[in-house]
Amino acid sequence: MTKVLFVCMGNICRSPTAEGVFRKMIRDAGLQDVVQIDSAGTHAYHVGEPPDLRAQQAARRRGYELDDLRARQVNQDDFRDYDLILAMDWENLALLQQQCPRAYKHKLHLLMRFAGEHDAATVPDPYYGGPEGFNTVLDYVEDACQGLIEVVRKRATMYAAA
Repeated sequence: MTKVLFVCMGNICRSPTAEGVFRKMIRDAGLQDVVQIDSAGTHAYHVGEPPDLRAQQAARRRGYELDDLRARQVNQDDFRDYDLILAMDWENLALLQQQCPRAYKHKLHLLMRFAGEHDAATVPDPYYGGPEGFNTVLDYVEDACQGLIEVVRKRATMYAAA
């Protein structure tokens, strides 16, 4: 089982979008039995809340459902329990690095590291902008998750052969 955690600041825009996109890609690839997906925020601003309505609407237009997700904050167990902890931007990656025990720091990465078409290092925060920002997030996240699915597929094949 490969466990992936997507992380942004409040867990209501970018990271739940990534969770919803990757969840559908994993299901479409038939990997739902070998990949576990979740999202969280570095801050507790929105714990228990659903994703931002604008994120839900943008995702729904592309066939992704986010309405069952609820915001939560990253906790210490996450560093042990997840294989890949993928931050949306440098600030959240730095916060994760500060909290993460040394033994698990190798699990921390920027999500856009897996992108193939977009050369941006981070997924921009759409919260204070207009609806187009949520489409940009989806463009970036879809690209990065396409690369990420290849990584988890290889992991699944490697572990199945072992």
